[in-house]
Amino acid sequence: MKQKLLFLCTGNSCRSQMAEAWGKTLLAEQYECYSAGIVAHGMNPNVQQVMSEVGVSLDGHYSKTLEDLKDPAGHNMGLAFDYIVTVCDNAAESCPVLPNSVIHIHHPFPDPPRLAKEADNDESRLDCYRQVRDQIRDWLKTSPLLMTS
Repeated sequence: MKQKLLFLCTGNSCRSQMAEAWGKTLLAEQYECYSAGIVAHGMNPNVQQVMSEVGVSLDGHYSKTLEDLKDPAGHNMGLAFDYIVTVCDNAAESCPVLPNSVIHIHHPFPDPPRLAKEADNDESRLDCYRQVRDQIRDWLKTSPLLMTS
């Protein structure tokens, strides 16, 4: 039986969405991967573009909170996860109290929109998203905490 892995971020618009998509691509044999935000900010279109560039689909993804997560039978999942990975400091600070059985991993990644504010053209802005996309992929490929099950 696969373990359940949640990627939690502030708004579930960028980093946690990329992590969920990479998780479904790289860790599908071991984990059911999900993402959520402390609040739902909506999907960032730049994330969809840079993930599609590497052949990773975000079809069916939408910005959601923990309360929005449902299991296949339609029941609220709450905190029924084996692992919760917070991918930003705000999510780690705002993370709800977790049951003792949940393993919490905090691995913050830069905020792509914040990085992109300094860019002077569209391609440079997208490069900020690509940088974080690749950091998340590389971390998932090498993280010993996530590769053990």
